[in-house]
Amino acid sequence: MRDAPGALCLYGRYVAISIRSQMQYRASFAMLAAGHFLSTGIEFLGVLVLFDRFGSLQGWGLPEVALFYGMVNVSFAVAEGVGRGFDTFARLVRGGDFDRLLLRPRGTALQVAGQEIDLLRIGRFSQGLFVLVWASMALGVEWNGARIGLLLLAVLGGACFFVGLFVLQATMCFWTTESLEIVNTVTYGGVEAGQFPLSVYRDWLQRLFTFIVPLGLVTYFPAIAILGREDPLGTTRGFQYAAPLIGVAFLCLALRVWRFGERHYRSTGS
Repeated sequence: MRDAPGALCLYGRYVAISIRSQMQYRASFAMLAAGHFLSTGIEFLGVLVLFDRFGSLQGWGLPEVALFYGMVNVSFAVAEGVGRGFDTFARLVRGGDFDRLLLRPRGTALQVAGQEIDLLRIGRFSQGLFVLVWASMALGVEWNGARIGLLLLAVLGGACFFVGLFVLQATMCFWTTESLEIVNTVTYGGVEAGQFPLSVYRDWLQRLFTFIVPLGLVTYFPAIAILGREDPLGTTRGFQYAAPLIGVAFLCLALRVWRFGERHYRSTGS
């Protein structure tokens, strides 16, 4: 903990270097970011078509679902941007490059996180933010200090949750040397599931996304509080405001699992 300021300073330098390298060709970057904005926007067209056909989803209207959509996509865009190094970690293990990180006097998790900052995710971030703003205007949400603070905490908790999933996926490479694609059913599949209210799913899925993969804690419950609705699942306002903190705790747990895996790492000999 005493070295936390130094670690943050080093990570800031990683971020600055990565941003400068990606901005060398600004026109190319702008076009790629715009393409990412449009490609993720197509996903929302599917939601529009769904509500155009059925009108509502178990009592939930389009603007309400759009709020869920915007929150989860903004959170995931932040996670993809800062956690890209863990998503591509298998290449470091296969090539033997992770061994070099072990020789440096800094934590390997910090070094892997700083390997690649994906600034192109600003496309998904902008698209999710656009939908979020539209939804709040359509719903007439009265933004006060408590709601703004809860939204920021939910985005932070959601980003930590998804980064935690990336860390756990990368940790498996210590034993398998390959990234297990089955984990993507939880990460990218979780984004799809988080775009809709948790209450529309079956009981076993509600329990899965609450107690095992706590996606609902960082998306659904804070969104309920922002909307000012009574939760069909019966949770209290206090619980809804505190729920995003589970995302931060999930990342801390994932980093502890990472350290455990690191101690059992055996070089590939590449």
